[in-house]
Amino acid sequence: MVNKTSSRQTGLRVAALGVGLVMALVGLEILSTAWLTIRDGHYTPAKQLFATSRNTYIQDITGSGGSTCRYIDTMFPHPYLAFVHHRDDPCGVPSANDIGMLGDNYPVARNPDRFVILLAGGSVASQISQLVEPGRRSFIEEELNRHYVSPTGKPFLVLNGGLGAWKQPQQLILLAIYGDFIDAVVTLDGYNEQHLIQPGLKVRFEMPAANYLGVNPIVAKDGFGNLALSWFMGRIAGWLGTGLTSHSHAAYLLASAMASKPADDNAGFGAKTYSTMMSLPSKITDSPTTYMDWQIAQYAKYIRVMDLTARDFGIRSMFFLQPVPAVDKILTPEESRATPDTSYGQRYAHIVQRLLALRERNIEVRSLLDVFKDEKVTIYSDDIHPKRELMDSRGYSLMAARMAHEMASTWGWRTKSQQ
Repeated sequence: MVNKTSSRQTGLRVAALGVGLVMALVGLEILSTAWLTIRDGHYTPAKQLFATSRNTYIQDITGSGGSTCRYIDTMFPHPYLAFVHHRDDPCGVPSANDIGMLGDNYPVARNPDRFVILLAGGSVASQISQLVEPGRRSFIEEELNRHYVSPTGKPFLVLNGGLGAWKQPQQLILLAIYGDFIDAVVTLDGYNEQHLIQPGLKVRFEMPAANYLGVNPIVAKDGFGNLALSWFMGRIAGWLGTGLTSHSHAAYLLASAMASKPADDNAGFGAKTYSTMMSLPSKITDSPTTYMDWQIAQYAKYIRVMDLTARDFGIRSMFFLQPVPAVDKILTPEESRATPDTSYGQRYAHIVQRLLALRERNIEVRSLLDVFKDEKVTIYSDDIHPKRELMDSRGYSLMAARMAHEMASTWGWRTKSQQ
C-alpha cells in the first residue's frame, strides 16, 4: 500500500511538473508574441520573422530549410583571394565556376563576340551580377543589353566578381589575376569595407573576413574553443528556425539572441603570428581620427591601384559605392526590424564623401547612396541586401539602371533608341 501511494504521489508530481512546464512555455510564447507585436507595431507570424532575419546571400548558397550544410562547408581556401566557393559533393555550390566564383567561367582570351565587364565586390555585387533564374541573365547585364549599345556593337557580358564578405583588396587581386582579358572592370562595394573603418578595431584594413579562418583552421588553432562555441550557437539558432519551432515567437527571440551573440575579442585569433600581421602600431590606433584617416587612405589606395591596373590593361574602370539602409532611405517597419543598428550611417556617408574626392584625379568613383531616397516601399530584406524574388527586385533593378546609366553617359555609349 505504501509503495502504491508513493508511486501515485510521484506520478502526480511528474504530471504537475509537466503541466507547469507546459504552462510556462505557453506563457513564454504569449509574452514573446506580445512583446514582438508591440515592438513592430503589428503581429507577424514567427515563420515570417525567421525568414526575414536571415542573410539572403547565405540563404542562396546553403539552400532552403532542411540542408545540413553550413555556409562555411561551401567554401574553399584560395591562395590569393582568401576564400571562394567549391562545387564538390556533398556541400558544393552548383553555380561555382572553375575559380570558385559564382556564374560564368572567366575567359583566358578576349571574347570577340561580347563586350565583357567584370563586376567585383561583396555579396551585393554578387547578387546583382550573377545568374539567379534559369534562362535569364543578371540584373546588370539585362539592363545594359536592354537599353545600351556597347562600343564594339556586341552584346554585353557581365562576369560576377563578387562573393559574400569580400572587401578590398580582394577586388584588386581578382582584377590583377584575371582582368587582362576583359573590356571593363566595375566595383560595387563600401558596406563590408566600412566595418574596418571604425575606431576601436585596431586592425589593418586588409584583414579578411572570418570566413578566411574557417577555411584555414591552422590559423585559428589556439582559438578552437571560441570557434566551436560560435559554431554550436549558430547550429542551434539555425535548428530553431526549422520544423515546429519555426512557428514559435519565443524560439525566434532565442535564435536571434544566439545568432547575435558578440564574438569574444580573441575568437579565432589565437595564432600569434596572424594577430601580429593584422595589427597596426599604437601611434595609428590610439587616435580615432588618425585611425579612420589611415583606413580610408588604404581603401582609396586600392581604388587608385585598380584604376592604374585597368589603364595598363587598356580597359575602362568605374567604382560604385553602394547604398545602405542607414543613409538616404526612409525605412519601413520590415526594414527597421531587419536593420536594428543604423548608427554607422554618418561614418559611411563620410567615407563616401572622402572617396569621391578621387574624381579630382580622373578616377571614376560614383555614389549610389541616394538611389533609394524616394522609395517608400520595402527595398532591403536584411541589413544590406535588396529583396529578390528570382529576377524580380525593385532594389536591384534601380541600382542596375543607375549603374548602367553612369557607365553609358561617362563612356559615351549609345542608347538603343539612338540606333
